[in-house]
Amino acid sequence: MLVFEQVGAPEAGSQIPAGGIRPSETPGHAVLREVTEETGLDGLRLRTQLWTENKPHPVTGESRTTTFFVVDAPDETPDAWMHSVLGHGADAGMIFKYRFATLPLLHPLADDQDAWLGLIDASFTTVARR
Repeated sequence: MLVFEQVGAPEAGSQIPAGGIRPSETPGHAVLREVTEETGLDGLRLRTQLWTENKPHPVTGESRTTTFFVVDAPDETPDAWMHSVLGHGADAGMIFKYRFATLPLLHPLADDQDAWLGLIDASFTTVARR
């Protein structure tokens, strides 16, 4: 599973790519755009929409809806790399350090972003959640 840490902000924890939907976008188009902007990867393939949850944003406390997707990266994707985020959002210019983590994860991701991994395969449930 692709995870990242923000260079210079270890308190942000390990995360997965995320972002918002523009008014003219479908959720599927938005996830491919956001992952491309945040990772620098081209040739991503949307496999499936996994789950949607409604809970407050961890920083602002504002209501938000989050939809989780399974996205396949190209076979030639490196095991680890750093990328400066593209686009015009709040994270534009931030540097993210990416790596592929083996599942199951030992510890939860920031903002419980790993909570639905067991829906892909029960053996993917984060060890600390079992």
